Amino acid sequence: MDSSLNSKPENRSATPPLEDNESMEESSHNGEAAISSALETAGDGDSSQPPTISSKLLRMLEAATNWRPALVKMQNGEEVFDENVGAVSEAPRTKRQIQYPEQTREFDSRLTKTGRRSLSHSISHSSTDSNSSDAENPEDEVSPRDMQQINSKGNMDFCIKNIKLADFGRREIELAEDEMTALMALRKAAQGEKPLAAAKIVGCTHVTAQTAVLFETLKVLGAQCRWAACNIYSTQDEVAAALAEQDFPVFAWKGESEDDFWWCIDRCVNVEGWEPNMILDDGGDMTHWIYKKYPHLFKKVKGIVEESITGIHRLHQLSKAGKLCVPAINVNDSVTKQKFDNLYCCRESILDSLKKTTDIMFGGKQVAICGYGEVGKGCSAALKAMGSVVYVTEIDPICALQACMDGFRLAKLGDVVRHVDMVITCTGNKNVVVREHMDLMKNGCVVCNMGRSNTEIDVNSLQTPELVWQHVRVQVDHIIWPDGKRIVLLAEGRVLNLSSSTVPIYVLSITATTQALALIELFNAPEGRYKQDVYLLPKKLDEYVASLHLQTFDAHLTELTDEQAKYMGLSKYGPFKPSYYRY
Repeated sequence: MDSSLNSKPENRSATPPLEDNESMEESSHNGEAAISSALETAGDGDSSQPPTISSKLLRMLEAATNWRPALVKMQNGEEVFDENVGAVSEAPRTKRQIQYPEQTREFDSRLTKTGRRSLSHSISHSSTDSNSSDAENPEDEVSPRDMQQINSKGNMDFCIKNIKLADFGRREIELAEDEMTALMALRKAAQGEKPLAAAKIVGCTHVTAQTAVLFETLKVLGAQCRWAACNIYSTQDEVAAALAEQDFPVFAWKGESEDDFWWCIDRCVNVEGWEPNMILDDGGDMTHWIYKKYPHLFKKVKGIVEESITGIHRLHQLSKAGKLCVPAINVNDSVTKQKFDNLYCCRESILDSLKKTTDIMFGGKQVAICGYGEVGKGCSAALKAMGSVVYVTEIDPICALQACMDGFRLAKLGDVVRHVDMVITCTGNKNVVVREHMDLMKNGCVVCNMGRSNTEIDVNSLQTPELVWQHVRVQVDHIIWPDGKRIVLLAEGRVLNLSSSTVPIYVLSITATTQALALIELFNAPEGRYKQDVYLLPKKLDEYVASLHLQTFDAHLTELTDEQAKYMGLSKYGPFKPSYYRY
């Protein structure tokens, strides 16, 4: 469900619109044809046509081609990985490697005491805390901004909840590394090449064990990084501590207020003697802040990598207005990100998130899913499989027809909101569920958001004198009407699975690998290769990311014969689908 995101300024994850009347235009510059051609000719001796994929990236991928962890036989006959073969020096544990055949050819927070509170538990422990009385340590009342912390090396360039959690966080990062084999393979292949040497990356993403693997990979590849969180509830405080202990400038803690959120972003950018030249964003908040507050820095940025639909809309706003002065790569619309991070991840995490927060039983429940994009498809499939009766709302006739063909009832929210047990937004839009809808909801209706922004549910409209807010448990509030009716609001309308549960590590490995490749490509691209526009990730790199992760399943791809490749008009090594192909 696409939208025009003229978001309210008071909502932290909803950056104010650049111009009130600007509309967004889906006009990504698709350079895949040129890229595919360059990939096929890269390394063939034709120096008159520089490859579209940077030479450093080509060399890095070539180095990764034949490296795989060795297998040894145990006495009982089982195969295990030899931990002494092909180990990464920064993380001496077994990592599977990747192949890329023939690559050489080619942000409304309640600003109250509660709003300033930093919750003391990480996402990974939210399930065990869900039935607690939400008792808090007195230290939790003290904002990290009011504390002076120092790591064991004497460094103070960070702001987190508690540096004493570093050892705990390091163990979580190591566990994530074991599952993120593809990203670790990239680290192994490129640590000698240092394709991001001289890169100064400022990032605004979730701060979790999985994203920490990405941060540290970028550092190993030569980049200097400074990081803030894109979501005030998703930060794992122990992971932030582990990063800070390793002198990684991170400014994030779970339970930030809106003011905290923007303060952290500014601390990443406003640094004497340090200027960012790359942006890695999730939601467009970092990009917006630099563009508005530090325009002189924005003009010096070499490239932007954005992974959310909200952020992409904002980039299109800039581009249409002629204000996007740097190239950007749209990672959100890469096939691997759309299918795995959006579809498959949400299909699993929606159930876990709802169970942990509400202990609800799904069988027989009536659910309204707003939006049938990849996130909506995943949530709908999961709930249908559990025996729920699912209604879908859509604005796009193609997505709507898909919902009908998949066996879902297409309806308007206003027509079904009186009798449904749950309403889940998956649109990336604003004001999808408004006060008028919530006034009509039945007693006990659960309302939550699985889209990117916290603007989908009009939480502001619930901040009125006649309604009573009752905090029940972590990320669960009951909103009580004068007649005693109550609805259950989860995560104050923010992204549910990131605020109240965990996301599968394997899925995040796919997204992180895509982000790393996009950063490497943009940073190393010669001047003039990318214009001041929004680009899609090349199909070849999309296929590459998928191929890295196939090895987790010990999967074996079929290879085209020369005759078959000629008949199909394809390279034996891809890309195998045209840019317009819909997976």
